[in-house]
Amino acid sequence: MLKDFLEGKPLRHPVHPMLVHFPIGLFILSLILDLASLAFPSVPNLVRDSFYAMLVGIITALIAAVPGFVDYTDIRSDHPAKRTATTHMILNLLVVALYGINLGIRSSMLADFKIPLLPLILSLVGVALLSASGYLGGRLVYDEGISVGRHKRRTPTPEDTLHLSTAGFTSSEKSDVVFVPVPEAERLQDRETLRVELEDQVIAIAKIDNRFYGFQEFCTHRFGPLSEGGFEGFNVECPWHNSCFDVRTGKVTHGPATVDLKIFKVEMRDGKVCIGLPRKDRKPNA
Repeated sequence: MLKDFLEGKPLRHPVHPMLVHFPIGLFILSLILDLASLAFPSVPNLVRDSFYAMLVGIITALIAAVPGFVDYTDIRSDHPAKRTATTHMILNLLVVALYGINLGIRSSMLADFKIPLLPLILSLVGVALLSASGYLGGRLVYDEGISVGRHKRRTPTPEDTLHLSTAGFTSSEKSDVVFVPVPEAERLQDRETLRVELEDQVIAIAKIDNRFYGFQEFCTHRFGPLSEGGFEGFNVECPWHNSCFDVRTGKVTHGPATVDLKIFKVEMRDGKVCIGLPRKDRKPNA
């Protein structure tokens, strides 16, 4: 599948981060050659070489943009990284447009021995924007986990978070748990997940061997999204740093995590998959 290839799943490595090194290096090389033409005006072809480095940089930037856009569309709409990714994409487009304008200006200056001021300023602005975009790209990977561990996933990741509430649902006097129906849970295939936000708690629901399990969404190590992890038996593996947890008990089965997961009761009630949350009005040991 083309999308899987552009996401780097057959390579077991994202494609976009591999390709962006080429335009970054070429744009910086172009700037270095510009500065060299000012320092050594007697050396021929520096301005021309800077032009061709910029040209190849634009071409490789457009190539890198294709898997980058595929990665962007794969970020769920409610993910806090979506805004960062949008800014990252806009900056990249501005960089390519700026260098395109720069290239047009330079096309009539290939025989010059020194780079004129205007294209030099455009190159400096371009590198500054490129640095800002690169910083945001690093945040997407290291802080938000975008594209991290995607090759470990064998089933679809949940695109959105279902926002539910216990309002309108009650429990019996003998029960300290309120059960809330989870829409779409019945549609889950084996080892697929849903992400649910219920009373400010984000919960992953997984179907394994025709049974449903609920556990906290974020890994206790560095808060990786467990709904985007892979499953081995009853173990869910965090897509960021490979911590594993037993979804039945929440126990850590493989580090680096050392703290167990919080788990939630999931039961079939009136033909619906329901997740249980402790009653707020129930006092401990009541």
